[in-house]
Amino acid sequence: MILLFDIDSLLYSSCYNVDSPEEAMWKFDESYQKIVNDIEEFYEVEETIPFGLSKNNFRKYITKTYKANRTSEKPQYFNIVCKYVEKYYEPEIANGMETDDLVAIFQQKIGHENSIIVSIDKDYKQFEGTIYNYHKRIFLKISKEEALYNFYEQMIVGDTADNVQFAKGYGVKYAEKLFKGVLTEFGYQRKVLGLFKKIHRTKARERFIQCYHLLKLGHR
Repeated sequence: MILLFDIDSLLYSSCYNVDSPEEAMWKFDESYQKIVNDIEEFYEVEETIPFGLSKNNFRKYITKTYKANRTSEKPQYFNIVCKYVEKYYEPEIANGMETDDLVAIFQQKIGHENSIIVSIDKDYKQFEGTIYNYHKRIFLKISKEEALYNFYEQMIVGDTADNVQFAKGYGVKYAEKLFKGVLTEFGYQRKVLGLFKKIHRTKARERFIQCYHLLKLGHR
C-alpha cells in the first residue's frame, strides 16, 4: 500500500504544548512515525508520501467568504516546523489548490485499491477508498455509492469549518429524506439543484456551481 499522508493538521498539533522549536520538531517526528507504524500493523506499506504546505488556494478567488471565519494566527514555532518538514520530509506541495486536492489527484492516479489516505479530514469521504483517521485510530472503507452520497449531502449540509453554507437550516436528516431512492450522480444533482431553486431562486444554478467547486476535491 502507498500512504497518502495529509500532514497539515499534524503540523499544527505538533506546535502546541511545547516549550521550544526542537521539541515541536521532535513531536512531529514522533507522531508521524507512530501513525505509519500503526498502519503497518494492518497493511504492508510500500511507500509513504507526505502532502502539505499548500499555497495560493483557488477557492479564495471563487468567494471571499471561503475560510473567512478562520483566524490567520499560527501557533508558536509553526513556521520553523514547516521549514524543517519541507527540508527533511520533502512533501508534495499543492500550489493553486489545497493539500486535500493534491491528495485526491494522487489517489485517482495510483488507484484507491493501492493507497490509503491518512488524514482526520472528513472531506475525503467523498472518494471511494480507504481512509485512516489517526485521531480515532480507525480505518474507514468508503464505497463508490457512499462517496457519491457523502459529497452531495455535504452540498446541502455545508462545511462550517470552511465557511461554506448554501442551504442554511437544511441538515443530515433532510438530505437523507431528499436522497431516498437516488442511485445516480445526475439524480443527486437534480435533487440538490431543486433545493437551491427553492432557496436561491434565479441564482440557483450559479450557487450550485459555486458550491460544487468549493467542496469538490481534486477539481478546478
